[in-house]
Amino acid sequence: MATTIETKGNALTYETIEAEAGLKAALAMSRADLVDFVRDSDLKGRGGAGFPTGMKWGFCAAEKADQKYIICNADEGEPGTFKDRVILTRFADLVFEGMTIGGRAIGASLGIIYLRAEYTYLRPHLNEVIQARRGAGLLGHNILGVEGFDFDILVAMGAGAYVCGEETALIESLEGFRGEPRNRPPFPVVAGLLNNPTVVNNVETLASVAAIFAKGTDWFKTFGTDKSTGYKLFSISGDCEKPGVYEFPWGITLASLLEEVGGTGAKAVQIGGASGVCVPARDFTRALAFEDIPTGGSVMVIGADRDILDVAENFLDFFVEESCGQCTPCRLGNVQMLEAVKLLKKGECPPEFLAAVKDLGGTMQVASKCGLGQTSPSAFLSILEGFDDEIANRAPSA
Repeated sequence: MATTIETKGNALTYETIEAEAGLKAALAMSRADLVDFVRDSDLKGRGGAGFPTGMKWGFCAAEKADQKYIICNADEGEPGTFKDRVILTRFADLVFEGMTIGGRAIGASLGIIYLRAEYTYLRPHLNEVIQARRGAGLLGHNILGVEGFDFDILVAMGAGAYVCGEETALIESLEGFRGEPRNRPPFPVVAGLLNNPTVVNNVETLASVAAIFAKGTDWFKTFGTDKSTGYKLFSISGDCEKPGVYEFPWGITLASLLEEVGGTGAKAVQIGGASGVCVPARDFTRALAFEDIPTGGSVMVIGADRDILDVAENFLDFFVEESCGQCTPCRLGNVQMLEAVKLLKKGECPPEFLAAVKDLGGTMQVASKCGLGQTSPSAFLSILEGFDDEIANRAPSA
């Protein structure tokens, strides 16, 4: 699929950002002011979790340590998500600028971009951009003439594991271990890479940091809603006429989005990838926002002719394969949910088994060790709720 980039009415915001304007503005501030500036913008993480970026930076900046790190999470493994790939291809300088600002804010001297294995072809490009920044005095020693500000960036490769999108599993992988989530606390901002305070931010989050410093917090807050400030890139795929990467402000309704991409008449929309929720057509007035339907950016349009249980089976097949197996709820729960879907498709799922599996899904959401197990039941449970009539017609009577 050819990736297109479109916005509603204007040029893509990243295209309007003056090179290094954000970094120059940041270097005129104190470290404490940098953290406050990001906090005042109300920027929330663009990877899906939506944790306030300024709060995360503040926690790490407050830690006393000789070495700190800032990691760019470019392990874009969520099905249906491809906006970070576009940012890295076209706006890598903005990402590295945001990392440099973050390094200054928290007191880190090294940034690492953790690049998913499937994006190996981007590594030479990213290294060329890094080398050019070193040559321009934007990385290395005394950046832009600021005495004592030393910061550099390197690219590290992932190995194709979905679970490494979770920040502690990513850190384990960077340290050369099997990519499995750590117990928390301690959180990475206290004890992350090599047991040092570490900030992990998404690609889009870091690019947005550079844009905010270049244009200001008031500018950023003109986009979005009171609780979801700013603009967002969405990876839109599936049964629509114009799939691709789009920029919209937070708060856009699903109905409006579908009209823009030629997806009217859809049966449902899967928001947030395989780990997100499936929204039926009757709820298309709902908004993409942290206070309504949050997402890291994946929007899959599901056409009227699709079997909704095929969708559920596809996602659960994925999670059975990608579960690291470390904790029992995730290791066994995804298998049971997949079995329920297969029985439902054949009209052979006993109501009591379906009820038990629904309860199991709820248990997984609170008892799993990491975000994979906590979110893998989401699509299944939302499909059962949103399409209960369709599914009930295929289940055996009690």
